[in-house]
Amino acid sequence: QVQLVESGGGLVQPGGSLRLSCAASGSIFSIYAMGWYRQAPGKQRELVAVIRTGRSTNYADSVKGRFTISRDNAKNTVYLQMNSLKPEDTAVYYCYAANLGNDYWGQGTQVTVSS
Repeated sequence: QVQLVESGGGLVQPGGSLRLSCAASGSIFSIYAMGWYRQAPGKQRELVAVIRTGRSTNYADSVKGRFTISRDNAKNTVYLQMNSLKPEDTAVYYCYAANLGNDYWGQGTQVTVSS
């Protein structure tokens, strides 16, 4: 069993920055990918970013060039650095992790971009 806890969400002005963190605990040794999804009210959930054990990454077109995903294996933590934030980035952001045969999800953290 893997537990994921997100932090770092909040209210920020357009053009500002936030860094989300996701700390993993439990049976984490075999995790091969971690990432972030988001869902805004009335919209589909979308993959924001993913990072794999080899440090390869993928980003949604809507965030590419503004967001950066990274991981610190020693701290069992994945980060999402969000720059140049826009109102349309407002959503609940969910951390996820994957190992062989299992997906794990965090509780979500609210990000609100508003002036």
